[in-house]
Amino acid sequence: MSGHSKWSNIKRKKEKTDAAKAKVFTKIGREIAVVVKQGGANPNENSKLKDVIAKAKAANVPNDNIERIIKKAAGEGDNTNYEELVYEGYGPCGVAVVVETLTDNRNRTAGEMRHYFDKCGGNLGQSGSVTFMFDRKGMIVIEGDGLEEDTVMEDALEAGAEDFEFDGEIFEISTEPNSLGSVRDALEEKGYSFLSAEVAYVPQTMSSIDDADMVVKMEKLIDMLEENDDVQAVWHNWEMPEE
Repeated sequence: MSGHSKWSNIKRKKEKTDAAKAKVFTKIGREIAVVVKQGGANPNENSKLKDVIAKAKAANVPNDNIERIIKKAAGEGDNTNYEELVYEGYGPCGVAVVVETLTDNRNRTAGEMRHYFDKCGGNLGQSGSVTFMFDRKGMIVIEGDGLEEDTVMEDALEAGAEDFEFDGEIFEISTEPNSLGSVRDALEEKGYSFLSAEVAYVPQTMSSIDDADMVVKMEKLIDMLEENDDVQAVWHNWEMPEE
């Protein structure tokens, strides 16, 4: 696992988040609505809701927004049903891409996904065509400023973390997917705050793109995917160039 490469992707996502907060709030709101309908409006009894609330707070979604979305989803007024679908494909130069979506119209979303991949020199694949190149892991990212590496590592492992990396700027803590919530809660109790805490598709190996035109196409593919309202997350194994 390449900790730095993963962080560069998160950092890029955060920069985009700052430029389009309303869209991010909408996407997280959709995710909250889905898990409330699945497991109820009480985060103490619905671990998925607790995880999404933590994700919302990491994205700076105001508490008032979170509470309003939960109340709306728990009421009778919202009849929209979203389906969780994962799309897989190859971008330019064979970069593996996994796209997590929540959609109320699978035909529309599938058509849009296919269009994006085709337009950017890639192709949409079948289920299982690229996910075998990724590991499913809980990923917790903590900013390193003012923190001692040994202390963070000890606290993370004590909390039940599986692995730990520090690249000089950020701490990247990995967990089993089902342990993300408990590890995050244990670290939060110790006073840590998080840049990111979510279940991720972590690439086993990275791919590089040497052709400048293909780099532009790959960046365009990621942008088009992330700007789509149905897309919740985009994961890939592209070793993004340093900015």
